[in-house]
Amino acid sequence: MEQIELQVNNREILGKKVRFLRRQGVTPVHLFGHGIESLALQCDTTRLHRVLTEAGQTRLINLNVGNEKEVRPVVVRDVQVEPRTGETLHVDFYQVKMAEQVRMDVPIILVGEAPALKFKDNSLVQELSTLHVECLPAIIPASVELDVSSLIEAEQVLRVEDIVLDKEVVILNDPEQVVVKISSRPIEKIEEVAEAVEVEEGVEVAEAPEATPAAEEE
Repeated sequence: MEQIELQVNNREILGKKVRFLRRQGVTPVHLFGHGIESLALQCDTTRLHRVLTEAGQTRLINLNVGNEKEVRPVVVRDVQVEPRTGETLHVDFYQVKMAEQVRMDVPIILVGEAPALKFKDNSLVQELSTLHVECLPAIIPASVELDVSSLIEAEQVLRVEDIVLDKEVVILNDPEQVVVKISSRPIEKIEEVAEAVEVEEGVEVAEAPEATPAAEEE
């Protein structure tokens, strides 16, 4: 797999003044990690967006800091986005040690087709979207696939224990936690509504039929 690299530089502008950086196409970033000095950094916004799209929050990124000779292996820890405009405001990178285990949230991707969905009253509900794992940085999975083709009837579920990964990747979630299930849609009970009868002069008004109450739910 091709390595992802990102050039960053030291940042002297701090606080609210970083908005001037963003106007110039530069995004403020922050680097931290266990046993290292935290650094205020900045990088080209366009390049940063490409890297974030490619790496997500699981793949390793080789961070080139200023004129340092050695790259720093990092993962994306947090991305702050302006909710109205979608502008990237700030990114936190976490520097990892290649010989030490790290804990990450990895997205769960559903694959295959569930036969139960052939019945119109059934729906597929994903209750868990990420898996919490522990492994060495070099083998962090980009995503985890779960095949749903074994779901053939309503109320069937797949749990964390049904996910199979390499033995070097430890799953930290409760094995009994439900990942996906087949839910049967409730049949909507329609209450009959009596139509209003227009009263016309000289015409006898017929009594409206009594509305049938909806069946009481258990």
